[in-house]
Amino acid sequence: MPPTLASLVHHSALKLTVRAGEERLDSAVRWAHVSELADPVPYMEGGELLLITALKLDAEDPAAMRRYVKRLDGAGVVGLGFAVGVNYEDIPQALVDAARGEGFPLLEVPRRTPFIAISKAVSAAIAADQYRAVTAGFAAQRELTKQALNDGPEGLLGALAGQVAGWAALYDASGAVVAAAPEWAGRRAARLVADVERLRERPAPASAVVGGGDQQGGGDEDRVELHSLGTGRRPRAALAVGTAAALGTAERYALHSAIALLTLTTERSRSLHAAEQRIGAAVLRMLLAGEPQHARTVAGDLYGGLLDAPFRVIVAEVASASAARAHAEGHARVAAEKAEKQERPGAATGAAAVSASGGDPLTGLADVVEAAAARSGEAVLVVPDGERLVLLAVDGGAATGACTQYAAALDRARLTQREQGAGGEDDELVVGLSAPAGPIAAATAYKQAEQALSVARRRGRALVEHEEVAAGSVVPLLADDAVRAFADGLLRALRDHDATGRGDLVASLRAWLSRHGQWDAAAADLGVHRHTLRYRMRRVEEILGRSLDDPDVRMELWLALKATNAGGEQA
Repeated sequence: MPPTLASLVHHSALKLTVRAGEERLDSAVRWAHVSELADPVPYMEGGELLLITALKLDAEDPAAMRRYVKRLDGAGVVGLGFAVGVNYEDIPQALVDAARGEGFPLLEVPRRTPFIAISKAVSAAIAADQYRAVTAGFAAQRELTKQALNDGPEGLLGALAGQVAGWAALYDASGAVVAAAPEWAGRRAARLVADVERLRERPAPASAVVGGGDQQGGGDEDRVELHSLGTGRRPRAALAVGTAAALGTAERYALHSAIALLTLTTERSRSLHAAEQRIGAAVLRMLLAGEPQHARTVAGDLYGGLLDAPFRVIVAEVASASAARAHAEGHARVAAEKAEKQERPGAATGAAAVSASGGDPLTGLADVVEAAAARSGEAVLVVPDGERLVLLAVDGGAATGACTQYAAALDRARLTQREQGAGGEDDELVVGLSAPAGPIAAATAYKQAEQALSVARRRGRALVEHEEVAAGSVVPLLADDAVRAFADGLLRALRDHDATGRGDLVASLRAWLSRHGQWDAAAADLGVHRHTLRYRMRRVEEILGRSLDDPDVRMELWLALKATNAGGEQA
């Protein structure tokens, strides 16, 4: 630790005597400075031990000394050393009384102790403290490196927490907490997710200091430093370190070493990730080409486990570049949901999360899915394909769940935006999810995902599963502008007829079709005689110029009626 007034008083060679301010002798001394100015305050920085002989001071004037001591104390000067036997044989009582009144440390310097000796003692103590800090920093670096090599990031965080006498946590690319030390620190770190999100929106390297929150159930406020990790424009991870006070020199060395080691780890992971992505692209091409055996051979241990169990094909794309704006507007809502989930013990982390992806929703989705897969130890195949992102994920696994929860959070954010009159249905991320499949049916699953993607885009939803399309009704698919235009054109002549008050042909047609052409049942529904209904159906044929005996005509008319209902109109 740096020298203090107490350590100087106890220095056997200096022979200093305390005349006032005994309770403040633990103050750290940044430097020893000699000044005979009547007002040296403009030249002080704080933390100095000021040495004087009172050559230009009216040291016997009580009022002048009170002003002098008060200004020194207010400027952050930690103490005053008065040389006796030079201008005064003893320290004037006015100065002693002023120092005692302020509780300001006043040291008597004997004539045989030159000021240079005090300056040298302070300088030597500061140098020794710096040397100890550097030595401790190098020792911490060796220990952190050892732990990183033996136990990975978890071991490094444990060593770092010990070095700084606090806690440390690591966040992944999605902003989720992946490791923390001690174990209780995970709950504290989860409360900082929103702060980490804001940090990761800034270009790397970036850092921030935040405070507040509890430690292990206590009420003491801690000081937390956040640091982004990675050398690219978009940070790959973030480190949080919480301590009771600001870090000292040795602790700062340890923190910088940890940042360097974790950055090396993330950059190495980035290179490996790029290589894995190239392998994944080759595996996907072989699966879609109907070559599952070749795909399995290339996948090896990296993706082989994924091909051994049912998987889902996920296709995602952004309809236009303006999706980045919609993505950014929903960012705060999704990040808040993620923070809430991480605070709850046992809740899934990373689901409903959007990373600081530089405004690219596809990259954000990839980060969330890969982070979820990494935490659960399952394989996931992520392949950028032009303006699309194609994923293969274990059916019912963490990656698939993260994808669906991510989309659900975006849907809720979009709904809020639309209620506020912001956002557009054509400028958003859309995702299609296939039914469970195996390697042999990969091409079919890809087509299913594309079909679900098309439906998601048409319905203005973030994600649609193929099972939902296959098991649901065809009626929602009619809610399309082109289909409604066809329906309006087909039924317009009948509506025009009804508008003149000469009959209710549209309602009669609907009742007759819904009763499969059964005259009596349809007439009863309408409350008319069956002959009246027969007459109306002949008029429908005459006006449309088409025969109701043709099943294709009946099908088109029925779909036209349903399409107008799907569009919110009354037929």
